[in-house]
Amino acid sequence: MSDKALSDQATKVLPTAVQTRILRFTLGVALATFLAAWIDWPLAFVAPIFTAKFLFEKRVLHVDIVHELLLAMIVTVAIGVALSLGFAQYPVPMLASVAGLMMIGYFLFLDPKWNLFATILLMSTLMLPFMAIQSTGTTIFLAIGLSLSGAISVGIFALLHIYLPEREERHAGYQAVSLSDEFRWFSALRALIIAFPVVSVFFIFQISEALLSMIFIALLSLMITGEKSVKLSAFLLISNAIGGMIAIVVFGVLALVPNIAFYTLFIALLAITLGTKMYTESAKAPIYATALNTALVLIGTTLMSSGVIDEKMWIRLGLLTLVAVYMVVAAFFIETRQWKVLEFKGQMTKT
Repeated sequence: MSDKALSDQATKVLPTAVQTRILRFTLGVALATFLAAWIDWPLAFVAPIFTAKFLFEKRVLHVDIVHELLLAMIVTVAIGVALSLGFAQYPVPMLASVAGLMMIGYFLFLDPKWNLFATILLMSTLMLPFMAIQSTGTTIFLAIGLSLSGAISVGIFALLHIYLPEREERHAGYQAVSLSDEFRWFSALRALIIAFPVVSVFFIFQISEALLSMIFIALLSLMITGEKSVKLSAFLLISNAIGGMIAIVVFGVLALVPNIAFYTLFIALLAITLGTKMYTESAKAPIYATALNTALVLIGTTLMSSGVIDEKMWIRLGLLTLVAVYMVVAAFFIETRQWKVLEFKGQMTKT
């Protein structure tokens, strides 16, 4: 077979646009990993996770997208400042504020324009108060560190889109919200009823390894139904098990070659492998994306705390199993109740 025929065949299998996205994704995650390991600011391990999320979910660069992401960082710092002033010393008002911000986050999540902002808002709302209870004085530094991770991720996102653009794609504006505001608030309340009991338990008992599990259930509670809960539970366990095994392999190799350059190259190899799967197998993309995020969280938190990664994985999987069981039970329980608060009688879509 001629070189031209091979080239044509490769192009059909993997279009140029997809190749560009994979390359951009790999370089972005690698650059964020290198900066996080080199500078090592508070919560630096979040930067590669944010970068991967931004690059995968936002495929074109537009000023509105940058504004949305930077606004999320400002809100994160504002939450951190409020907590650093001693607000975390009052558990009941703090939990009430967490519930209120979760409601707002769920409402915004159902608007395509604010989806990514809402995701970061929910993460900040859960992460910062959870950490503030343990150490109020460091909350502002953690908030600044989280925002710095986001700002660096936005910078990498913009830089790579400038130098590796997709000329065939343009930002055509956000899709109009088809759901009515009444239905969005109803969905937000239902999600809060499902997620908040778990959030409260984790906050009260301060289960430090439960942070990722808490964020997962908060983000997934909008999608939970009795039928979907079983699939979502299986998705959580499978994707996190894959991510945990990947993290153990990566950490084992890094123990032999503890070098930033090698660490960056190894994460780049991981990003290009899983990134290719994410962009070419859309049905399984959430599993690969979650597996990558889990691996990055486990590696980052272990390097930060000098812990043992396999112990963290088993604890995390144990907590996720409990969360998975809870999601199934809660979804079926909610659907069998006759509570008026769960009866929606308005219009689902806008007229």
